[in-house]
Amino acid sequence: MGIQLMERDAKMKEPLTRDDFLDVLETGLVAQLRAIRACRRGPAGSARRGPRLGKKSNMATIEDILRASGQPLHINEIIRRARQDHGIALKRESIVSALTKKVLDGNTFARAGRNVFALLGKEEN
Repeated sequence: MGIQLMERDAKMKEPLTRDDFLDVLETGLVAQLRAIRACRRGPAGSARRGPRLGKKSNMATIEDILRASGQPLHINEIIRRARQDHGIALKRESIVSALTKKVLDGNTFARAGRNVFALLGKEEN
């Protein structure tokens, strides 16, 4: 086993031949060409990795719901309206967590009570 390692080390010190170099380049270019062709096949391959075109984010949907209501809403009411009006099933824990992060960012949402959220600038009735 020690002899094999020494032989391998000796081969590693030899300079790369022209053919070896061209093989390495060819392998890289073939991989790049495969990636380009996959991109050209269209959004079918990429749709699995990212959001669908035209699909509104959960936060945008919640913002629309709060804007339409004109008042702060409890998370249960937000979830109910998302399902009823937008056909979206929101997961309570996930949405509360995301809304809480947005509240802390201070850009879009405000907390008006326990699990009650509003758009910034909207006063509680």
